[in-house]
Amino acid sequence: MSGMATITSKRQFTIPVDLFRKLGFQEGERVFVKEENGALKIESALVALERLGGSVKVPKRFQGMDIDQMIEKAKEEYFSKKYKKSRE
Repeated sequence: MSGMATITSKRQFTIPVDLFRKLGFQEGERVFVKEENGALKIESALVALERLGGSVKVPKRFQGMDIDQMIEKAKEEYFSKKYKKSRE
């Protein structure tokens, strides 16, 4: 399946609706874009994460948590360290 798109002055283009639906994309979804042999390849970030998920070792401090808990804990740690540095 293919379609035609126009690149705007902001270097943006719209994915043709048939391709958008066929690929299962959602509005606001993040995607990875890369060049392969002179062509652009667009992949859902969620699909890429699922594909790579088993290859990334979970740090011990995050084991047993779901992804939302991991993100929340990581944010707390990051901002706690950032706040301490700004006070020094």
